[in-house]
Amino acid sequence: MACSDLREELDCSICLEIYTDPITLRCGHNFCRICIEDYFLRTQEKTGVYSCPECREEFQDRSDMRKNKTLYNIAQHFLSIPDQEETGIYCTYCDTPVPAVKTCLQCETSMCDDHLRKHNKSVQHALIPPTRSTRDGKRSIHKKILACSRTEDSSCICESCKLGGEHRGHQVESPDEASEKDKLKIILEKLSARREETEERVQKLQERRREVQEKAASVTERATDLFREIRRQLEDLEKRVMTAIANKELQTLRSFSKLIQQLEVQKEKLSSKMNHIEEMCNNTDPMTILQEPNRQEVLEDTLEDIEAREEKRIHDGDLGENQIFDTLTTGLSDIISVVRQKICALRDSDIKLDINTAGNRVVISGDLKTVSWSEENQGRAETAERFEYYQVLSTRRWSSGQHHWEVETSDPVRWRLGLCYPSTTRKGGQSLFGNNATSWCLRWCDNKLTAMYNGKVTHLPYRISHRKIRIHLDYEAGQISFFEPCDPIRHLHTFTTTFTEPLHAGFCVWTGWVRVLS
Repeated sequence: MACSDLREELDCSICLEIYTDPITLRCGHNFCRICIEDYFLRTQEKTGVYSCPECREEFQDRSDMRKNKTLYNIAQHFLSIPDQEETGIYCTYCDTPVPAVKTCLQCETSMCDDHLRKHNKSVQHALIPPTRSTRDGKRSIHKKILACSRTEDSSCICESCKLGGEHRGHQVESPDEASEKDKLKIILEKLSARREETEERVQKLQERRREVQEKAASVTERATDLFREIRRQLEDLEKRVMTAIANKELQTLRSFSKLIQQLEVQKEKLSSKMNHIEEMCNNTDPMTILQEPNRQEVLEDTLEDIEAREEKRIHDGDLGENQIFDTLTTGLSDIISVVRQKICALRDSDIKLDINTAGNRVVISGDLKTVSWSEENQGRAETAERFEYYQVLSTRRWSSGQHHWEVETSDPVRWRLGLCYPSTTRKGGQSLFGNNATSWCLRWCDNKLTAMYNGKVTHLPYRISHRKIRIHLDYEAGQISFFEPCDPIRHLHTFTTTFTEPLHAGFCVWTGWVRVLS
């Protein structure tokens, strides 16, 4: 097959260029991956039914697309072959037209790779790039092959010029030597380019190292402030509890002291009455006892005092431990709640993108904060967690609590922002956020704002003017809310459901970029 015929077979019918990352549909037709994906997104995304641009065969699942490795290798090999039809120089020794790679000035012949290897084993002649005629390789005066070149001006001379007086004393070098120098120059250029690349990598690594140091210092400062706040609250709680114990102790001791004083007075009264009764008992004259005017009253008073003492409530020494420990428990719970909120706030402020989930048509920035659409395939390894399309998830996920963050977008841009379960599909049209039952998103496309869940589209009567979106998650309430942080803040939409899995933040772009701010 002629090269032109082969060239036509390697053209994509959409872009009319040689295949780039070719894929094969179920019907057998081939297209560039980016061409067919753009075709589907532009013309058939909303219908959910896809058809081949050539034969119109329909299919439901876009996962039927497979990379055509053989066609890819043929296209790459074709691109690497020099365009021989422009020179038309073929090997002198081959019976069939085989492109020549070198022309020998001494032999005045052109050779392919096979004959060049045999030629090099036999003699060492001057070789140049393929040329139709070797006339340019001969000295016009002596009609001899140019065998040397002057170092001063790189002009070519023959052996007669070299031996004659015209160039006697000039420093000359053979074509082989000149060719070796050319090779060295090429190597030097490559090494220089690699050194520049290495320097750039060193600079980037140094920048990343500084970023890590700055981040570590920032995290250390925030953690120190958090521990300082925890210690302050614990000290306040300790003071409250200790003060409550001391107050309860003082109150109880006062009760005991008062009761002791009352009992001492009672004891004195009882002692006095006991002495009087003993005197009466020691009196030998019965008539004296009988004649005692208050005898019955003394006995009755004594009994009343004893009853009064028995009825007096004796304090049991209770310090109110239950109330004190309730205060302690409540205080600790309040501290834990505050600490959790502060930790969530610290963690939410450091949302990073998970490059392991990023599709090969998006670029992730070095700080893992920005996702950008790219025409070039990034060549990341195909894994089960990697998205087929222009999407990426956050490294963080939430299974409780309230969380919020803001994102900034470029202009113009088409994006989908929201949350999804870890179990969401990664391949096919159903993997796009909002097209399935495991993701919820806000979509901005063609200057129109919509909310999407499980393929259902809700059109919203708003236009994004500030290029910023705030997302709020209340896991227990089952709510995902979107706001535009303008003045005053504007509520855009709220999804309400019951979450059954943890949630990741999801970002989808197919023009422009989206950056996580906080």
